[in-house]
Amino acid sequence: MTLDQITISIIIAITFLLFLWGKLRHDIVAIIALLLLVFFDLILGGSNSALIEDLNKIFLGFGHPAVITVVAVLIISKALQNSGVVDIISRGIKPYTKNQTMHITSLSGLIALLSAFMNNVGALALLLPVTLKTAWDQKRSPSILLMPIAFASILGGMITMIGTPPNIIISTLKQQIEENILMEAKADMSSDAAQYLINQNIALETYQPSQFGLFAFTPVGICVAIIGIIFISLIGWRMIPKDSQKKPDRQSLFEIDEYVTEIEIPENCKLIGKNIHQLNVDFDDKLIFIKKIIDQKVASLGSDQIIEKGDSYLVQSDPSDLSTMMEEYNFSFAKEIKYRIEHAADENPTFNESILTPGSPLIGRTRTYLRRKTMNRLTLLAVARQDKPIHKKLKNIKFQVGDVLLLSGSADDINNSMYILDMLPLAERDLNVTDLSKAGLSILVFIFSILLSMFNIVPTTISFIGAIICYIFLGILPLKDLYKNIDWPVIVLLGAMIPLSNALLTTGTTDLISNQVLHYSGNLPIWAILGFVMIATMTLSDVINNAATALIMAPISASIAMSLGASIDPFLMAVAVGASCAFLTPIGHQCNALILGPGGYRFNDYWRMGLPLEIIIVVISIPLIMQFWPI
Repeated sequence: MTLDQITISIIIAITFLLFLWGKLRHDIVAIIALLLLVFFDLILGGSNSALIEDLNKIFLGFGHPAVITVVAVLIISKALQNSGVVDIISRGIKPYTKNQTMHITSLSGLIALLSAFMNNVGALALLLPVTLKTAWDQKRSPSILLMPIAFASILGGMITMIGTPPNIIISTLKQQIEENILMEAKADMSSDAAQYLINQNIALETYQPSQFGLFAFTPVGICVAIIGIIFISLIGWRMIPKDSQKKPDRQSLFEIDEYVTEIEIPENCKLIGKNIHQLNVDFDDKLIFIKKIIDQKVASLGSDQIIEKGDSYLVQSDPSDLSTMMEEYNFSFAKEIKYRIEHAADENPTFNESILTPGSPLIGRTRTYLRRKTMNRLTLLAVARQDKPIHKKLKNIKFQVGDVLLLSGSADDINNSMYILDMLPLAERDLNVTDLSKAGLSILVFIFSILLSMFNIVPTTISFIGAIICYIFLGILPLKDLYKNIDWPVIVLLGAMIPLSNALLTTGTTDLISNQVLHYSGNLPIWAILGFVMIATMTLSDVINNAATALIMAPISASIAMSLGASIDPFLMAVAVGASCAFLTPIGHQCNALILGPGGYRFNDYWRMGLPLEIIIVVISIPLIMQFWPI
């Protein structure tokens, strides 16, 4: 191994470890990796290093076609939502929800269809309230529905190039890899690149590097999606643990059973002098004392401790139970919370339960940021994460995707905050259908942009940017909200990781890895090596971001293909499928994280349905890839 190869290997290993650590956001990890790449390039001599071809172009990854296309897809997804298209489709679901199998199938099929043409996380966010509402209507556990639709949204994203970031990345990297092959072959006719063209019966003079088309992924993707949804609807949902399949037992399906909040004991409180253990027993889980707060710090709480005047506690309770017991026993919220409630703009504040989506600016931040963004017009009363209480003071809790926040404030302030902070309400409500007058027009614009791309009249990126401009002029997409609809952490992740992907190529590390793979694979048939590439990609995608996985595995898989004398196309397709199929953990895909809270799932619940699904996908997709993309 050369010094450059050792260095990029170390950087990739550090990046993987930071992803696995999970304490830093994916975009922050990517920026750290980019800075390490620049640092080591300078240490190794700059121009003498193969890590970065031109340091002045290190940030060109943020203008990469893949990045721009992802941005365009995110904005178009919001435009389609604004026009009411999704609402029109969602209204047709209710007749098919009476039978449980049809309920799961109809929702899964709908979200797969939406995910094929818009961002799959956005599609899930749109249908999450619909799913919860129909679950309540049919008295079904939301956990039976949420994991199936999350998995279906991932499957649907595989159908087209624009359905998921890995497909967009693979499409653009294909052209880049082929351009590198062409350059290398022209420079040296005895090179591996020249031999690859010979093996593929491609004339050097006529070779034209190109991307995968908009529907190039469809033959494999749609078959995988259909079979996957059949499995999910008939068998998969039955693998969800029974203790997660709790049916709604009260009017508000979407209330999370247990919250943690802060209370204080005033002079006239009826709890004074009572034993903690006995109170926990007497209250029958309606109010559980968890910790004591002493000098603004959380302290342990003994079961024999006696409640005294002026004490402050962390307690666990349902909001409705907490309200009733506060009136009965004369205790109150902690001073800070009580003060903000009493001075709220609305004299009769409403309560709202909202889930944090992957795009929320609250992710990784605390209550202080929430207060600043809402100008202190909302009060955070409690936080729920999965089905377990968070044993921290509210001000110290860092929000995560899928957290459910109990907020108090006026209805208008809450509604405005839902939009600003990218949260989804979990309160029971009827389906709200937006103004549908421009729905047909928005669909026509979208279809026209797809046709322009499909017939290679203009590149996909350009056609989608044109669609966005049309939406702005038609009033479907407000200009002031244009940049808000972009998932900036994903964009930063892509822009920062692209130079690392390039470094794998320029340092020859991809060739090194491919040689090792072929060395240990022995005389295995090509289909087995193709399966190994897919499984390896799936494994990485389950523990790190799928876009980062695609950026790393794409050049490696192409190098393996060239070493075998096989076409790079099926190997890139294997990476596309593998990178999208993150079903084993809630951290592998944003869709999985989004349903963690409202579904009441545990971390290890995902693999029960996810592992058989991944096995099925590998078994059916390998022959499909080889059929539609010959070796």
